[in-house]
Amino acid sequence: MSHFLTLDGVSASAPDGSPLFSDLTLSVGSQRIGLVGRNGAGKSTLFDLIAGRRSPLTGHVRLNGTCGELEQLPDSGGRIVDLLGIGEDVDRLRRLEAGLGTLEDAERADWLLEERIERVFADLGLGSFPLETPVSILSGGERTRVALARVWLQAPDLLLLDEPTNNLDAEGRQLIGGLLDRWPGGVIVASHDRDLLEHMDRIVHLSTTGVMVFSGGWSDFADARDAELARSQAELERASRELSQTERGVQKQAERAARRAREGRVDRASRSQSKLFLDAQKERSENTQSRDAGLKKRQLDAARSSVENARRRIEILTPVKIELPDVALPSSRLLVQAENISLSFGDRTLFRDIGLRIEGPQRWALRGRNGSGKSSFLKLVTGEWKPTTGTFSRAEVPMAMLDQHVSLLPRGETLLSAMMHHNAGMTEHEAHAALARFAFRNSDALRLPETMSGGERMRAGLAMVMSSPNPPQLLILDEPTNHLDIDTIETLEAALASFSGALLVVSHDERFLEAIGCAHVLSLG
Repeated sequence: MSHFLTLDGVSASAPDGSPLFSDLTLSVGSQRIGLVGRNGAGKSTLFDLIAGRRSPLTGHVRLNGTCGELEQLPDSGGRIVDLLGIGEDVDRLRRLEAGLGTLEDAERADWLLEERIERVFADLGLGSFPLETPVSILSGGERTRVALARVWLQAPDLLLLDEPTNNLDAEGRQLIGGLLDRWPGGVIVASHDRDLLEHMDRIVHLSTTGVMVFSGGWSDFADARDAELARSQAELERASRELSQTERGVQKQAERAARRAREGRVDRASRSQSKLFLDAQKERSENTQSRDAGLKKRQLDAARSSVENARRRIEILTPVKIELPDVALPSSRLLVQAENISLSFGDRTLFRDIGLRIEGPQRWALRGRNGSGKSSFLKLVTGEWKPTTGTFSRAEVPMAMLDQHVSLLPRGETLLSAMMHHNAGMTEHEAHAALARFAFRNSDALRLPETMSGGERMRAGLAMVMSSPNPPQLLILDEPTNHLDIDTIETLEAALASFSGALLVVSHDERFLEAIGCAHVLSLG
């Protein structure tokens, strides 16, 4: 099998010089490679190295063929046809069809282009969109589909896909999985979508403690990761025992040396031996002590290094744990009730005749295709908007909403300051303690939201709303796993699974919804 990409002993660092990964050796042919690791582990940097935008610190990157990347489309400006990169080609065909084309148009025309566009659009669920549609009216999921169509039309030998299922509904996610299965070339996918990762031939895990390459999809990787964690924990226990034994040995040696030194001083004071003999004996003793001390220091350093290495591996493999407070929600408390709700804007109706009743610590999943009005429905629940028709009632209980960008975190303000502003009356000491419960300790409390990863922002948002004297009994989450790495998703799953309040969650991640126990479903469109 020919290789489209070869990475040989590649290492890279962050812009501030801190190490990301090292000694990455990998060959990619007509395979699907899943790229995983915590936010900041170097996934985007690796894509830059492959695309030639950066050079590795060490090692070599060899690309044998063409490379295409999934790029995010701008929020406004341009037609679909322009952002597909085929505007001139389509305009040329239109001129020829209208009898207005030139000889140059005829020579340069791609007569199969429209057939390829039609096929790709059908594969990506874009069949109903005219090429002249302005990108500005597309939803986030629709923009992602158009961006995928662009790279699919390029038909490169190697695809680089960064979070291709972000903003896609369940249907869109299934389409991507099917397209990857049929793709004839090579694919490297950086993703937190565990269902998509099941389609991979290999998983590459990046971390500062080393690069691990596993055969198979996500489930195979998860099993291997858990086994590696168990091995690292056993190694930590072994290294800790050896360190304790070495420390005890050093202590005993120091005690013996001190005893011999006392005996030597007694002999010298009693003059029971000649001064020449005593001086020689003292010199031999000092030399022995110096040699033994150097040996023991090396042994101690090695034992401490083994312990620290094992701890670092465990830290990389173990998600951060956070615990949400008990919100004391009675099982009979009615939180939200909607009857025959509809929402319209002008001539466009997002949804109609919707009913919802959230009672006690129920967990609801809000589902629907891209553009069906899920985020709009959440604004009805929070009271930000009013329904066009129908009745909507909310109990007078604490509620909180976190969107995928955690917009409640103000830019330019430290977490410590934001915590005190969000929870009026909280002292600086109390704010530090509250942030520490969500793994923001010491100087981490002084970080700015714009310097944080998506997972850190989500954790900070939970800290803000859950540290109130009256924490929310209903927590509303809008696509909470977008922009999170898998470790952070697992952390969030564990926290929400034990939450004693109610949940209303918009998500296309079925594994996430199952893990947090969303047994009730409301579908829009």
